[in-house]
Amino acid sequence: MKKSLFLIYTVILTLACGICVMTCCSDSEDSNISPTDDSTGFVNLTDAVPDAILEIRYYGTYNFVGKRIDGYLQPTALLTREAAAALRAVSDEVKGHGYRLKIYDAYRPQKAVDHFVRWAADTNDSIMKPYFYPDLDKSVLFEQDYIMAKSGHTRGSTVDLTLFDMQTEKEVDMGGTFDWFGPESHPDFCGDPETGTYNGDNSKSPTGLSITPVQFANRMILRRAMLAHGFKPLDSEWWHFTLRDEPYADTFFTFPVQQLKQ
Repeated sequence: MKKSLFLIYTVILTLACGICVMTCCSDSEDSNISPTDDSTGFVNLTDAVPDAILEIRYYGTYNFVGKRIDGYLQPTALLTREAAAALRAVSDEVKGHGYRLKIYDAYRPQKAVDHFVRWAADTNDSIMKPYFYPDLDKSVLFEQDYIMAKSGHTRGSTVDLTLFDMQTEKEVDMGGTFDWFGPESHPDFCGDPETGTYNGDNSKSPTGLSITPVQFANRMILRRAMLAHGFKPLDSEWWHFTLRDEPYADTFFTFPVQQLKQ
């Protein structure tokens, strides 16, 4: 009898704990997203796009955290096969106009996103503020969605990039740096990205910063090429694009960033 009661109690406790975990720890927006460390659907970006230049900011220290980010074991870039093939088409197009693609980030493991979240919660750590968010108090990074607990990058079909001018051998001037936290990074800053029209409206900038017609036009060159080959933009970052028909829309990946053995 005692043994039976013990088994019943164990079952009830197990069910109760399971309900607690599901209720207290699930995120309604990501409740159908599953984690995995299976990298078989991924490729080394430079195998698919040999002309790409890599400057993996999160492997180094020149980023908004100021440290190498967790999960970046090598300064390489990974993408799903489908996203890499689409990016190859983008590369082929812009190369015909004298440009190469320069990659800042591609697949990003969940461990890296967790690192961002911990960093954002420590409001005393603001060593990189002058370079990436001088006009923002760090305490607003969560509420203004600059830092979030989940990132599209973890699904493997998102890339952060810019253009490199083969004639000048310099990055194309986009009027702002990658990972600048502020309205100056929005594709519609000083213009209409739908029409590609510059209007000079810098009213969103808290300190009156602006970009020139040439800088806006450069952003549009990148945007048009990416959209033409199946990527969709983000309304807050001119450098960020996700494959429209991404193959793993319901999965986020956990394996580290390092060269894959093909």
